[in-house]
Amino acid sequence: QVQLVESGGGLVQPGGSLRLSCAASGSISSIYRMAWYRQAPGKQRELVALITSGGSTNYANSVKGRFAISRDNAKNTVYLQMNSLQPEDTAVYYCNALINTVVLSNYWGQGTQVTVSS
Repeated sequence: QVQLVESGGGLVQPGGSLRLSCAASGSISSIYRMAWYRQAPGKQRELVALITSGGSTNYANSVKGRFAISRDNAKNTVYLQMNSLQPEDTAVYYCNALINTVVLSNYWGQGTQVTVSS
C-alpha cells in the first residue's frame, strides 16, 4: 500500500509564495517520475511540473520562471516552490508519482487547496 500525502497549501496574496510538499510512504521499491498537477473549478486537471528520477524537469508554460519542482530521493518527497503567485494559480494541487512496489503503478495524493486572493 502506497500513500502520497501533500501539505503546504493555503491562502496567499497575489505576488506571494507557497511551498508544497508531497511525501510517499509504503512498500516502495523505487520512484520514477514525480509531478504536480492542478485543477481549477470548472477546468480539467493540468500538469504543472514534473521531475524524473534523474532530476530532469519540465514545466507548464504558465508557471515557467515562477515555480520550481525538486525532490529528495532519500525522503521520497517532492516539492513545489511557487513564487509570484497570481489569482489564476488558484486550484487544488495534486501530487502524482510513478512508483514501483511489486508492480509499477501511478499514484495520486488527496490534493491540497491553493487560493491566491487579496
